[in-house]
Amino acid sequence: MNRLAREFYRQDVISVARGLLGKLFIRDAGGRSLCGRIVEVEAYDHPGDPAAHSYNGETKRNRVMFGDGGFLYVYFIYGIHHCLNVVTGRPGEGKAVLLRGLEPVRGIEEMSLNRYGRKISNDREYVNLLNGPAKIAKAFKTDLRFNGEDLCNGDFCIADDACPESFETAVSPRIGISKGKEMHLRFFIKNSPFVS
Repeated sequence: MNRLAREFYRQDVISVARGLLGKLFIRDAGGRSLCGRIVEVEAYDHPGDPAAHSYNGETKRNRVMFGDGGFLYVYFIYGIHHCLNVVTGRPGEGKAVLLRGLEPVRGIEEMSLNRYGRKISNDREYVNLLNGPAKIAKAFKTDLRFNGEDLCNGDFCIADDACPESFETAVSPRIGISKGKEMHLRFFIKNSPFVS
């Protein structure tokens, strides 16, 4: 496995967002590998991005966003869901990429148990397993305990795919936000059925 190095994450947030497409998001869960191919992300580009959690400056909640690139920023939303972000740039910048959609690769049965409470029973459940930020967090059994996890040295990582497939990147406005809707900062693999 070729884990991405810190320097990859220290690039600007748009380069990291585009570069994450096609990469593998992996969790070593007690010796069992949970893995999905990244097919959809959103960039949150502080300063000047009113949808970014960092827009109004550093707080206890978003402190990880203001750290070095290559760490997980996990937050709790609507009182029920967790979302996973990849911190980018250098300390003090407050930028991150939200993981929006993954294609299931390994550990599918365990991810299905985490998400549905049972094995996948049809194609629709397979396609919908990881096609949304909260779905990813639930399937990977990830919550606030993992906020600040080092992607370069820990149980979570992002790695190059050993057999990458070619794809076309599509760009659009982000989904489900009330501010910064005009910013085209959602990047996804065109025609992937696993996009949210």
